[in-house]
Amino acid sequence: MSIKHTFKAQVNWTINEGGSTSNPRTFSRNHEVLIANKTSALQVSAAEPFRGDDALYNPEDLLLSALVSCHMMSYLYVCAQHNIEVLSYTDGAEGNLEVVANGSGSFKCVRLKPVVTIKDSDQKDLALRLHAKANALCFIANSCNFPISHEATIVVA
Repeated sequence: MSIKHTFKAQVNWTINEGGSTSNPRTFSRNHEVLIANKTSALQVSAAEPFRGDDALYNPEDLLLSALVSCHMMSYLYVCAQHNIEVLSYTDGAEGNLEVVANGSGSFKCVRLKPVVTIKDSDQKDLALRLHAKANALCFIANSCNFPISHEATIVVA
């Protein structure tokens, strides 16, 4: 049995006054993304190397943040299933995007680097192994076509 869910997003972009899309080097990439049933819009642009506003989120940031967030929630879920009390979780994830000569590109890999603090030292090895199970459950990881590695550290408080 499967359960299907629908998520909705809307993007809004307008050319700046006096602007034109005839030259791909000059038009603004800044836009907003509205997510259904959310209270505020995301202000988004292209990444700086692609003529965007580096102060705004970009699609690459959002993909990486979706992956790291989903992995964390999946990990907390599997830890709860195994009675591991997690006290804190941080992750300094990194992803590599490769752009080829024709201008297309893709992520080639993502490295998740979670640092997880748990309460019980006897569960340290299990807590480390559960990252693989969390990855197998993560909706976003299951939607990616690039390798995702886990360089996890488990700390006992």
